[in-house]
Amino acid sequence: MRVFVMGASGGVGTRLVVQAVARGHRVTAQTRSADRLTATPGVDIAVGRPDDARFLAERMAAHDAVVMSLGVGSPGPTTVFSDATRAAIAAMRDTGVRRLVAITGVGAGETRGHGGWLYNRLIFPLVTRHRYADKDRQEALIQASGLDWTLVRPAPFTARRGRGDWQVALSVPPSLQLRSVTRDEVAGFVIDCLESGDFLHFTPFIGRSH
Repeated sequence: MRVFVMGASGGVGTRLVVQAVARGHRVTAQTRSADRLTATPGVDIAVGRPDDARFLAERMAAHDAVVMSLGVGSPGPTTVFSDATRAAIAAMRDTGVRRLVAITGVGAGETRGHGGWLYNRLIFPLVTRHRYADKDRQEALIQASGLDWTLVRPAPFTARRGRGDWQVALSVPPSLQLRSVTRDEVAGFVIDCLESGDFLHFTPFIGRSH
């Protein structure tokens, strides 16, 4: 499978690239800065903006799937996610690529308030609420796109694997709190989705309770 990864130099994106190649796939890794990634066997580097539909279409042709793993560093208002999503959808329509997996997170849609006390009460209101306002716009664009999409909503990122059982929730009951997931776990889950074709038109909320 040929996979086009948007945001390939980020925390999850770098792990996606490594794991996809290890599992026999070829990756085109999009990044804004040439010095953030190095071409290796199985990896082609595409340097350009994620909101540039023409650039994306030029590099996305002949791929089997697109993964969006974008991030922002500032806690302020942003349109990075929705702008890149509009460009990606346009490029996918131009090139005929239909499979899209986008990583959003806890705070998008009905997962808001389901990331554990620390995340819900401190991190979300102080750090991530603006980006999730735009991720909600991103999700709405993808759900209306007509593409073969999956929206992966990870729990808050942690460096080490949590103690709770691994969960994939397709609905979010009031009592559910998923407090942790590693970036490696998210990358592996995304590749599983691509390989299996599972979770088409679903929004899996993934992580561990502790």
